[in-house]
Amino acid sequence: MIAYAARRLLISLPVVLLASLLTFWAVRVAFDPLSKLRQSQDPGVVERETERLGLDRSIPEQYLLWLKGLVTGDWGVSTRTGGDVMTMIGAAAWPTLQLLLWGVLIGAFIALVVGTYSAVRQYSVADYTLTGASYLGIALPSFWFGLLLIQIFGVWPVQAFGLSEPPLFFVGLHSIGSSGLNLDYVRHLVLPIATLTITLVASWSRFGRASMLDTLSSDYVRTARAKGVPRRQIVLRHALRNSLAPFVTVVLLDAGLLFGGLVVTEQIFSVPGMGKLLLDSLLAGDVYVLLPWMMLVALAVVVFNLLADLSYAFLDPRVRLA
Repeated sequence: MIAYAARRLLISLPVVLLASLLTFWAVRVAFDPLSKLRQSQDPGVVERETERLGLDRSIPEQYLLWLKGLVTGDWGVSTRTGGDVMTMIGAAAWPTLQLLLWGVLIGAFIALVVGTYSAVRQYSVADYTLTGASYLGIALPSFWFGLLLIQIFGVWPVQAFGLSEPPLFFVGLHSIGSSGLNLDYVRHLVLPIATLTITLVASWSRFGRASMLDTLSSDYVRTARAKGVPRRQIVLRHALRNSLAPFVTVVLLDAGLLFGGLVVTEQIFSVPGMGKLLLDSLLAGDVYVLLPWMMLVALAVVVFNLLADLSYAFLDPRVRLA
């Protein structure tokens, strides 16, 4: 297992370097770091800033300087706020990671239960009902569902009962205090997590169902049935365990993409996360935030891909032997 992990890690390093090169090239071509300065300052100031930031050098030289700063922790200063970029991204990553953690854990658990039950009850009324609900969840726009939840659980209770604040709301994520997962923390998470998981459960449950059906049709399952092994034992101890490998792989791959893909959910519920930081930086043309932001998201995708490979090898020993 260690040798397999080492091989996968070595393969991932060139991918990270290639991602950093493409990220730098794309951002530098699309944005001018001194665009606002050129509009408001005299040419002498622009020239000094160009020389100070190394923008007068060739693109390969600029890339190497940026890569060195990225590795050493010198991510520069935001042209929009004047703040340290590493501090800004760290502050934005924490709320996003909390949404991602709870959304993936809750969504994966519900999807696994729904997919397994639907596969075991194939072609039953419950199976058709869950299948229709999953298609509805996939087609449901997350921004519309989030706004609907705010209306139902935020606006209407206040109007109907004259409350000072809604029972469930989200106006910036409260961090976990010394008391741990307190009620205030949970009620801030309910609506954004519900918005996030509706689509995840819908898509993951379909994949879980297909994986379970493939496992239930295996020869060893039919043999266990012929030997008179109880159905519950076949499903829980044999079929479910062997259907986990492809399911966990899909969950981890999607989790890597979600790290930078929660823009809609964060915007609806005013989450000061990576999505909001991306929108603000794009509108301002803040290159020094966009570069490490995109690199961090690319790194998250690579890391979760690596975790998916390792999880598959852990759950299926045949992969390690191959």
